[in-house]
Parts: sequence; structure tokens; C-alpha cells
Amino acid sequence: MNVYTALVDDAGLFPPTSLHMDEALARNQRDLEQGSSVLTHRFLCPASRLHRLRDMEYRPRRIGLIVDQEEVPGFDDLPVDFVEAALPDDMTVDRLARGLGLPASVRLFVEVPPGKLGVDVPEGVGLKVRCGGLTAEAFPPAEHLAAFIRFCVEHDIPFKATAGLHHAVRHFDPSLGVDRHGFLNLVLAVCEAVDGRDPVPVLRTTDVGHIVRLAQSVQDDTAKRARQLLVSYGSCSTSIPVEDLRTLGLIA
Repeated sequence: MNVYTALVDDAGLFPPTSLHMDEALARNQRDLEQGSSVLTHRFLCPASRLHRLRDMEYRPRRIGLIVDQEEVPGFDDLPVDFVEAALPDDMTVDRLARGLGLPASVRLFVEVPPGKLGVDVPEGVGLKVRCGGLTAEAFPPAEHLAAFIRFCVEHDIPFKATAGLHHAVRHFDPSLGVDRHGFLNLVLAVCEAVDGRDPVPVLRTTDVGHIVRLAQSVQDDTAKRARQLLVSYGSCSTSIPVEDLRTLGLIA
């Protein structure tokens, strides 16, 4: 398996891109026509904006529903395969899953803070980790993100990532005064954990040559297992991930 296949979900509605619904759907349609193997073409849509999506002529092939309100609207008429919801402080993952009552065909991913892990995750439910945001405080330390990865590997829990992963390789963002995690660092950190190694050094490295060499050395069985765990990540840009991987010589 190519470790980058079906890696990137379409989060064009979310900041900092924050496209209007018609612009986001038009981009999703163009991406689908161009057919990059890096993209899942899953369109991430807040529950509060489903009514607007229904008004549009184009329907995405796949939809990830982001719970951003107390009541989750019905979505039987839409191709929703993932639902993503943050875990309230006073609730267990199991209670949240039972409360949502999703059909068996829809997988739930529950967002938890990467530094607070002691959660019981029922079978069939995945986790979600936030890798950044609009403030420096939203970016978790490499050690916290590594602990989250190790937890998922050790407990065989699939997970998604969101926010902050704007480029392939970790880099400094002067506007926020913080290092941004790289999506390639994240993928390779999961590979490191699958092979029983500490993911922290890979998460922290900004050495482009080193990380490309690591990427080129990933074994097929490791890549397959890593991607069973790291299901995908949401990106507000669907072009930059593809362009970055091409520039690094990792995809044709």
C-alpha cells in the first residue's frame, strides 16, 4: 500500500480557507475529476450547514459530518460515512456513541485532547486528534501527540487528525510563533510507533532530507498497518498536500 493513498479529507469550509459552500463544493468536484490518489474526496461539513449543502446541485461522493451543535440533524439522504464529535468533559466515549445512535455503516470519531488519554473506546469507534488551530496554544507538544499515537497503536484504535497540518514537514510559523506539525511527520510517526520506536524524534524533526529518506524506507507491511490506524486527516487545502509530496519526490 502507498502510505499516502486516500490520506487527505476536504476541509475547505473550515478556517483558515473558510470557503463559501458553493466554492467548496466546486473545488471538491474539480478534485474528484482530477482524481489524485492522495485525496479521499470526503467533504467535511458541519452539522449546522447540512441544510445549505442540501440546497446545492452538486453532492459530494462522501461526506464527513462534523458535530457542532447539540442536535444532530438526520442525514439518511446523504452519503455520510464518518461522524466526528468532540468529547464533553463530563461524558465517556461509550455514552457519547450511544447517545448519537449512528447506523452501523457510519463510523464515529471522537475528539479527545492528546495529553489526556485514559479513555475507554468501544469497538467500532475511532478517536480524533487536533494538531493545531488559530492560536499557538492550539498546537500540542510533540510529546503529547506522540502519546496519543502510541495509545492508538497499543490499543488498536483507528484515528483521524485535524487542524494545523498545512504542509508536509514541520516548520516554524512566525505569525503564531510556533512550530506547525507536518502531515508527513505525523504519518511517519505512526509508522515509527507501529515498528515499536519512539515517535517523538520524527514528530520534532524539521530536516527535510532526513524525513524524505525515512519516508522512502517505510516497509509495505508497516505502511499498511500505519494507515489502518491513521485513517485520514482534514486539510482546508486539497492542493498543497499533493504539491508538497510531489516536490519532495514522494509521489509522481
